[in-house]
Parts: sequence; C-alpha cells; structure tokens
Amino acid sequence: MNGLEAVARILKIEGVEWVSCFPSNNLIEAIAQEGIRLSMFRHERGAVMAADGYSRTSQRKKFGVVVTQGGPGAENAMGGIAQAYADNIPILAIPGGPGLAQWSVRPNFSPSRTYASISKQTEAIFSPGQTGNVMRRAFHALRNGTGGPVVVETPMDVSGADAPDDVLANYSSPKRSITSPSRSDVKDAVKLLVNAKKPVIWAGGGVLYGDASAELKQFAELADVPVYTSMQGKSSFPEDHPLSLGAGSGATTLPARKWLQESDVLFGLGTSLTRTGYGQPIPPGKVIIHNSDNIADINKDEAADVALYGDVKATLELAIDELKAAIGEEGRKTGVANEIAEVREEWMAEWRGLLASDDVPINTYRVVGEIDRCLDKANSIVTHDAGAPRDSIVPFYTATTPGGYVGWGKTTHLGFGIPLMIGAKAANPDKFCLNLMGDGAYGMSSTDIETSVRAGLPITTVVLNNGGMATYPGGYPTARELYGVTEMTGNYANLAQNMGAVGIVVEDPKEMAVALASAQEHNAEGRTVLIDVHSNFESKKSRFG
Repeated sequence: MNGLEAVARILKIEGVEWVSCFPSNNLIEAIAQEGIRLSMFRHERGAVMAADGYSRTSQRKKFGVVVTQGGPGAENAMGGIAQAYADNIPILAIPGGPGLAQWSVRPNFSPSRTYASISKQTEAIFSPGQTGNVMRRAFHALRNGTGGPVVVETPMDVSGADAPDDVLANYSSPKRSITSPSRSDVKDAVKLLVNAKKPVIWAGGGVLYGDASAELKQFAELADVPVYTSMQGKSSFPEDHPLSLGAGSGATTLPARKWLQESDVLFGLGTSLTRTGYGQPIPPGKVIIHNSDNIADINKDEAADVALYGDVKATLELAIDELKAAIGEEGRKTGVANEIAEVREEWMAEWRGLLASDDVPINTYRVVGEIDRCLDKANSIVTHDAGAPRDSIVPFYTATTPGGYVGWGKTTHLGFGIPLMIGAKAANPDKFCLNLMGDGAYGMSSTDIETSVRAGLPITTVVLNNGGMATYPGGYPTARELYGVTEMTGNYANLAQNMGAVGIVVEDPKEMAVALASAQEHNAEGRTVLIDVHSNFESKKSRFG
C-alpha cells in the first residue's frame, strides 16, 4: 500500500461517501478503488465549492472532500478555499504538491504553505509513515471547534512511496468534543434577556452547523423573544413563526431592521457578529451577549457584555434550564408576536405588488415571489448567488426548514450557486435543489451544468437574463456608452441544452410558476434544468437595505 492508498482507506474508515475532484491526482484512482463516489468538475474552484455545498447542507454530520492536482490545479482552487474560510465551512482539501527536492523552490507551489492564511489547518505528508497522524489531526480539526478548510498536501514523490504496514492498524478516528460556557455566565445572560425592555436574538450559521435549531425555537418561545437570522443563519429559525423577524444580507425585512435598531439587549447565538457590508449593522449602545465556538470571534467586532464561549447547542440547553428556573416551565407571553405581525404587514403592503407584478420584462421580485410560492419548503434547498439576486431573495423567501436555505457570503464569489447546489444534491439526493443567479454569475460556472448532468446530480438553476450586471445600473456611464462595459448577452437555455440539460425560456410572468413545476418534475426524473428568465434590468432598492 502506498501513501495515497493509505489516505483513501482512511477516508473510507471515516465514512466519506462522496468526493469532488479536478483534474489529475493519483488519489482519485485510489479513492475509486475504495468504492467512494467521485464527481469530476470542470474546474478546481467548482470542485472546492461543491465540497463546500456538501458540508453546508450536512449540518456537520458529513464533510465535503475535494481532491485537486498540484501546481496550477492547487493555484486555481484558492478562490473556493477562501470562500469556505470566510464562512467557517469545514471541508477537507487534498491537493497534490511538488516533490520534496523542489518543495520550497520557485516557481513550485506548495498549497499547505500558501493556503495557511485562508485555512483552519494545513499540513503536508512528508513521509508515508506520517499519513495516519496527519489524517487523524485533519479529521479532529473538521469535527471540533469552529469550521474551516483543512488542507492535507500530498507531495508527489512521498504519496507514491510505500507506507508502513502499521499505518492503518494504528489509525484511530477522532471524536467530537463539546465545550460549554460556565453556568454562572449563562445565568447572567438569561437574567439580562429576561429583564430587557426590547430584546432580540441574532442567530448565525453556527445554529445550523451545530444542529441547534430545535433548541433555538424552544428558547425563543419560552422567552417570547424575536429572532433575526444572519444571511448564513437563514433557515435556522422558521420564518413562518410568529417570532421570526426574517433574515438579512445587505437588505432585510422591516421587522428585522426595526428590532435590530431599537433593541436594548442582543443575544448572538452561533455567530461571529462580523461587521460586513453583506450583513446588517448593529447600532452602538446595546448590551450584547455573544455565543460562539470560536474564542477569537468574541470581542472581535462587537464588545461582549457576557461572553458564552462554547458549542451553541450545549449553550442553548443550559440557557433553557436557566430560563425555566427564572420564569417557569411554561415560559411567558409579552405580546411581541402581535407587534411583529403589524410591522410585517406594513412592510409587505409595500412589496406585495412587486412580488406579484405582471410587468414585462419580468420583475426580479416576481421571480422571487414565484419561487417562494411554488416550492415544497420541507423538501427543497434554495440559495442565491452574489450581487442583486442575493439581496432580492434573502428578505422574501420564507425558509421554514433547517438547512432549507443556504445563505452565504462574507466574501461573495460570483458563480458559487451552481457548484454549491451540486454538492448539496450529493449530500441530499431526495431534495429539490435550486439556485437563483444573474447572468454575470452564470458566466463564472456555467460549464458545471454539464457536471450536474454527467454526475447524475440534477439541480435547477434560475438565471435572471437581463443583459447586464444589474448591481451597477448607474455605474461607469462612459465605459458603458463607449465600450458596453457591464453589458452581456446570451441564450442560456440553448447553452444548457447543449450540455445535456433541459433549457426553459420564461418571458411572461405567468410562465414562471409553470417552469418551476416542470423543473421539479424533470429533477425528480434525473434531468438538470436551467430556467432562462428574460427579466428587467433594474430592481427596486429596499429602503431597509
């Protein structure tokens, strides 16, 4: 058994079921010989992003694994690695690397060294005898603490050498260890929340990855406190619940905006509370309770009055006990749900017309409205892409099931939606997987429509085909007039059909619901679908965004 065969056998021992890859690495053959399913993508960035999507929709029960070539392959993968790092997504990347004699010599590219600033942990296997220890450390990092890419580089001469007989015999799979905050700190946090005049819960992506949605719902109902979810936390709390304020990117709902602005105590759960242009601001002067499993997140951008360092599920279990001790087993009723309903109705009165608009070309919000109305939420996974589609759909798609919406983007890579949904489909084969993107994003990853077809992982992509980059409708006027900058055209349905998918063109608003119903039928029968929506160029900007 050589070094790569030992790595592949450990992946099998660890229960890995699916690996994304591109284009050339002998580990691919070794993995196939272990009976682990592989999907070859059209570029390294897409392969990494698919592994990311697999992890995001597995709630830490499974991890995305990606294998790439060394050298240029590892160089091309950097964007996907950076995206996963920004959003704390646990993926295992196993790139090839230069031989030891050339490992530190230009222009050879060592991913373990170069990726260090955009990864949770990086290592290279410098001797086949190290394989077991390196892989154990890798899976320990994946299972424990905050998420992030874990990189194991396999230099070409080492990976092909014989591994010692005891490498696998001595391998022991690492377990997940839980860290909890002190009960006294949790008691202080609950006291602040109970005595607050206008408290709010801010739920982040950690609630999803920590499998803590049920505990969040129980805690919010007992305390009768409204819940806002960050973009990454969207779907961690049911948005049809009376206590839901909705979710936010740079745009959000009026209820969310009102409570975030006016609240006196903010309880951040499973969140970094990062200040970002792709999220909502926290006004100064609030009392902040901050829970995260990454100690570096606490007191990073916001001063924490009470710090609850530890696993979000364990933290909520303690908080529920303390809350019941403080206010009783039945909880309390403050009337806040009625206030939320009134503000939500005020907000929807402004937007309902756009969400059902019959304008031609089709208004973006009509597309969002139809997606919200036509999908079986319990059996669907939806995501946005970067730019205008993100801010159009995040406030208005009603996510009701944990993991039913994938929000992403502290760094916002165009084209993430297609490979992300392919990875999500690999992890959730029984779910309908849909991504909404613009024509600019489609150009970044459109060839992976063919990957979806070839790999037997059918997804639906909705493209807002408006002839340009709608995020910049008023920008670069001279460049636009003289050189057509930000303008782009294409018959995307035909392109998809040429790659083996079903292409559907939508020009009339009434066709959108029909197209979505057809897409769900095609996906159920194993066919990938692209819906090419001839939409309007400019979208209404929310005054709450």
